[in-house]
Amino acid sequence: MKRFIIAALAVSMLAACKNETSGKQVKIQDEKAQKLAPINDSILGQSVIYEANIRQYSPEGTFNEFTKDIPQLKELGVKVIWLMPVYPISSVKRKAADGRFAEDIEDPVEREKILGSYYAISDYTGINPEFGTLEDFQELVKTAHENGMYVILDWVANHTGWDHVWIKEHPEFYTQNEDGEIIDPINSETGESWGWDDVADLNYDNKELWKEMRKDMRYWVEIQNIDGFRCDVAGEVPTEFWEFAVKDLKKVKPIFMLAESEDKDLFKEAFDMGYNWEGHHILNAIAQGKQNAKDLSDYMKKIDSTYEDDDYLMNFVTNHDENSWNGSVKERMGDAAEVMTALTFTLPGIPLIYSGQEYDMQKRLRFFEKDTIPHQKNKFWPILSKLGELKNENPALDGSKTPAEFIEIQNSDEESIFSFQRKKGNKSIFFIGNLTDETRSFTVSIEGDFIDYLNNEKDFVLKKGKKIRFNAWEYKILIK
Repeated sequence: MKRFIIAALAVSMLAACKNETSGKQVKIQDEKAQKLAPINDSILGQSVIYEANIRQYSPEGTFNEFTKDIPQLKELGVKVIWLMPVYPISSVKRKAADGRFAEDIEDPVEREKILGSYYAISDYTGINPEFGTLEDFQELVKTAHENGMYVILDWVANHTGWDHVWIKEHPEFYTQNEDGEIIDPINSETGESWGWDDVADLNYDNKELWKEMRKDMRYWVEIQNIDGFRCDVAGEVPTEFWEFAVKDLKKVKPIFMLAESEDKDLFKEAFDMGYNWEGHHILNAIAQGKQNAKDLSDYMKKIDSTYEDDDYLMNFVTNHDENSWNGSVKERMGDAAEVMTALTFTLPGIPLIYSGQEYDMQKRLRFFEKDTIPHQKNKFWPILSKLGELKNENPALDGSKTPAEFIEIQNSDEESIFSFQRKKGNKSIFFIGNLTDETRSFTVSIEGDFIDYLNNEKDFVLKKGKKIRFNAWEYKILIK
């Protein structure tokens, strides 16, 4: 009897152990299933990028305040978070909005307000205490990854702040004048200063600099688990350096590289994507009545013949440079802002949302001092949500290295109306927009019954030869 009880207990314990082990295995498998996949082209193709200006994102201006809002960025289709520079800012020659340096301002209260440019970096592997701690940064990255988003850092390889350790320890890393003095960056075409006197120009003739810069970039990928870089003024740094660095970084894990440049040579080995600066300027000009839909059509033909099939660009109506120096979306685009935003999501490429754009921000953010964005959801949050959903879910908007086709649709008023189809496999979307500030009547060369996506109307009918009437800046995104 005792033997039977002992045997039964043994069987029971064994079964319990097996069940417990099975539970652990399931949990491990679940964790693996939830682990963020390495960043790749298929993910990027249907992504939205969010540029996070940590200083101005909240009244506190901290990592922690931004981290709280990461889950709701999923509503906008965001899959990539680009953090503006997170590194310590140089205290030497810290610049103010009026061009003075903070150390030259006598009033201590006024001097304290000068926070300086994010792009005057004193330590490539440090954290700006203005934003919080390294642990706070790590929590931001962890939260992003848990929410299916990737994090890329703004990398400023062209210059450093004036109190970077290299200034004293490695002056040979910098460009020097005839007197052996380190200088600020110069325009390679004119030989004149850009006026960025709060930073010191790095000299890539020195190959030891390449190794140190690569090492600092690798720290963030290997130790801090970030997913790539947006590279400031990438065209001012030798392409060979970028290729040298990226080859090494990809040994750690797959990464995404975004160049602030349209230079197609950068895309051969180093970068995945560049800026669509020219396209952006055309959208601005159309909104201001200086160009028209035909100019945009001509530009689309130009990039089709200029770039390789697997090159792609980032589309935007605003970013930190445009907002601070050239004006808010409202200033530059006025009533055309919505149709221009819709174009950034539907044209070939990947769209960008800049901090505050989702909240209809109508002001220029201060660049060298504390400011803050609004946080009231108004007109643009639901629009961006719908556009983001379409970008994420419809292969017809794939903008990656194997993009959906872009097919222009003929219309009867090519200087006013811009119309096209995006198509991949059996999926299509159609865009028709009046890019003028006046009502237009016109015909298009397609017909059929469509869903008006943004208005959720199922009976939008097009007939060949039948005129359509669109109000100023009116547009439709149609699904067959």
